[in-house]
Amino acid sequence: MTRAPAPLIWLFDVDGTLLLTKGAGREALALAFRDRFGIDDDLKSIPFAGRTDTLIVDDILAKHGVEFRNGERAQFWEGTAEHMRRLMDPPRGGLLPGVRELLDELATVLSWTRALLTGNVTPMAHVKLASFGIRDCFEWGAFGEEGADRNAIARLAVARATERHGVPPGRCIVVGDTEHDVACARAAGAHAVAVATGSQSREELREHAPDLLLDNLTDRTTLLAWARGL
Repeated sequence: MTRAPAPLIWLFDVDGTLLLTKGAGREALALAFRDRFGIDDDLKSIPFAGRTDTLIVDDILAKHGVEFRNGERAQFWEGTAEHMRRLMDPPRGGLLPGVRELLDELATVLSWTRALLTGNVTPMAHVKLASFGIRDCFEWGAFGEEGADRNAIARLAVARATERHGVPPGRCIVVGDTEHDVACARAAGAHAVAVATGSQSREELREHAPDLLLDNLTDRTTLLAWARGL
């Protein structure tokens, strides 16, 4: 008799892992920053890859010596999300290879859960996912506004997996495209799958010793065989 797969929680990064938006996120932040402070900055000097939206914005504020007053941070993110909606109509970029097929296949395993672990704040993540028709693929998530850094957000995601599904950290798989995704998986006690579809090459990712390293998410056979072997 074939045994049913054990429960697994799949925690997906967004940018560079599931999709690309051809710089729309950076542009939306720049427009919102101009709206709020009257300062033009293309933000090309600010590192984005693998970092949380909160840390990125803190870097922008520090660069220009400005700060949010009471309630302004929330208003800033509302404005950023509105710019993002306009920039993504029609959508820029697209889903990365194999993403839709993988999400569909994961959905066929009833004991597996698709969730998000992203540095994006909630409204930005939802705009991006909705633009390519995959927002409803994820049951829940942990987002950029919910932790001081990516490691804290990963620990929160794993805690939610335990609370909602009764699984330990070792039944969680973080899928991401940067060394920060590997590091946060380690910090949270989860497994790390790295895909070379973002800003870092396969060779760069290999140096950080993920549990599984893939060129992209088209190799579902390898990925799912590895996951079932956990």
